[in-house]
Amino acid sequence: MGHIGTKRAIFGYGKDEVMCAMGSLAQVGMEKFAQKKIGELSGGQRQRVMIARALCANPKILILDEPTASIDIDGQKKIYELLKNLNRDITIIVVSHDISIVLEYANKIVHINKRLTYHKLNKKEKEKLNMAGHFCEVELFHILKGDSI
Repeated sequence: MGHIGTKRAIFGYGKDEVMCAMGSLAQVGMEKFAQKKIGELSGGQRQRVMIARALCANPKILILDEPTASIDIDGQKKIYELLKNLNRDITIIVVSHDISIVLEYANKIVHINKRLTYHKLNKKEKEKLNMAGHFCEVELFHILKGDSI
């Protein structure tokens, strides 16, 4: 479906489009599900298929709004690991309210609440935020503002 504009009415997709689709499915770890119906997939699997669909268009930027909504914790981590790997070649922008998991993967954060605040996260800031596996959004805002907790 990432090649929807090139589908021929009678003959379907061409060899190049099928190869691109299969390559994109492999890139997101979903090639073994290529013949499954979308309704047979879990939420995380569906999301990875939708990302593969977008990859068929060879994007320079991938913008995702709440990509892990209604997905279990394990599925969320898989999605964010996938996005982290894709980010080597593609700019990834994620809109999310789930700060605690996004911080593990993001290298930049933009916070919008009546004004826009930009933060480039380095390893030291991330370590401060993930003290003993605990994270609290209140701590984030104090640390990024430079306040002591």
